[in-house]
Amino acid sequence: MRLAIVYAIIALIATAANLGAQALSVRVWTGLWHIEISVLVGTAVGLVLKYVLDKIYIFRFKADDALHDLQTFILYTGMGVVTTLVFWGFEFGFYQAFQDKSLRYLGGLIGLVLGYWAKYHLDKRFVFRVAAS
Repeated sequence: MRLAIVYAIIALIATAANLGAQALSVRVWTGLWHIEISVLVGTAVGLVLKYVLDKIYIFRFKADDALHDLQTFILYTGMGVVTTLVFWGFEFGFYQAFQDKSLRYLGGLIGLVLGYWAKYHLDKRFVFRVAAS
């Protein structure tokens, strides 16, 4: 139960960072593709932050060296491709359906929750093979 609570807190932190980075991005860049760019920026911020937090607090993973850490991050990112597509599908789907910034963020939130749930199971099985406590 403790693991689920910690994971949920980390997911909330990464979600807030993702959506916050998106909101900041659309304020900084209002030109062509501003929504798409903001989603990419938010995704990158959330990905890196969540990797670091998952590695430390969920899986208690210690890389052997910088190369091992990079390889693990690449595998972690690869596992996130499908879950990111789920997240983007919800966010862009809500935006297309409702043409409203608030509802776009709601779609992003729903997509992130579903994506993080799937991501934990993929990471546990394929990325951080040492059992989480």
